[in-house]
Amino acid sequence: MRVGIPKEIKSDESRVAIVPAGVHQFVVAGHEVIVEAGAGEGSGYSDDSYREAGAVIAPNPAEVYRRAEMVLKVKEPQRSEYPLLRPGQIVFTYFHFAASRELTEEMMKSRIVAIAYETVQTDDGELPLLIPMSEVAGRMAVQQGAKYLERRMGGRGILLAGVPGVPRANVLILGGGVVGMNAAIIAAGMGADVYVLDTNLRRLRYFDEIMPRNVKTIMSNHYNIRALLPHADLVIGSVLIPGAKAPKLITRDMLRLMKPRSVIVDVAIDQGGCVETSHPTTHENPVYTVDGILHYAVTNMPGTVPHTSTVALTNSTLPYALKVAAHGWREAARKDSALRRGLNMVDGHIVHPAVAEAFDLPLGEWEA
Repeated sequence: MRVGIPKEIKSDESRVAIVPAGVHQFVVAGHEVIVEAGAGEGSGYSDDSYREAGAVIAPNPAEVYRRAEMVLKVKEPQRSEYPLLRPGQIVFTYFHFAASRELTEEMMKSRIVAIAYETVQTDDGELPLLIPMSEVAGRMAVQQGAKYLERRMGGRGILLAGVPGVPRANVLILGGGVVGMNAAIIAAGMGADVYVLDTNLRRLRYFDEIMPRNVKTIMSNHYNIRALLPHADLVIGSVLIPGAKAPKLITRDMLRLMKPRSVIVDVAIDQGGCVETSHPTTHENPVYTVDGILHYAVTNMPGTVPHTSTVALTNSTLPYALKVAAHGWREAARKDSALRRGLNMVDGHIVHPAVAEAFDLPLGEWEA
């Protein structure tokens, strides 16, 4: 199979879909890999390193898309890439369709085979291709939150750890999944008092077993969220329903419960956000204020640490991409239930229930 790796063009996105070692594995398996010139530079990989691994370097994205049977990306296709797509072409990337009706409709028009990293799901419910970026985003959420709590950045002028004689900051984490767990680890390590809310009692028990004593677990419900918001200096939204829109756990009227200049980091923004007042931002302009509360809602948080993120992503996606290249998408999906759940669109039809439900669109089927 001919596999294409275009350069990412989303704002402030420096990741690349594969490292040279991954290219080498494709080539050894008998596949051809076409990498756009400069695609790996932001992650620290030169064109020469890809050539040495066996890739062909293409001068522009049009050449990559023209030749590729499967396109591997990091982020969803951008508007300038829409015309480059063709029917039947496999695009394997983070789509997060539920956050954008425009993207959903455009990809339906393109009639590509859309396999979404974020909905590849194993039989035990694990999301293996979302986990590595969730780990990065969870850890970054605390870094960014701590930064924007500084007065010069618009925050309350609070140090997460406090100092002797001065109370620690309170960090409220909504959701105890991979993002929430990694955020709790970093926030606790920085010395904050951390509250993790989740609806899964088994998950809360797990947190209680492994986390240090400055992490408290609380059942997530409307009452408890409202009770904790007045004490929170930093709120991290880390709710995820695979493929679906995130529920709005904090409404605009709830912002008045928070202390002025508190910070919300809505990691769920890729799926529409779990805060009513959240809207997507970029690394260039990451924050805005609503009713005195700072909102950070960057949709590609791991893109600002591209070397770490690219290696972590390739470690997870490569085995699945190799299966698709070896067997074709249809046979690979038949053989691998996790990949089958990753199918979001086929020939203009939505085939993932959560995506169809997000926009009240028909759910189609694909021929196994």
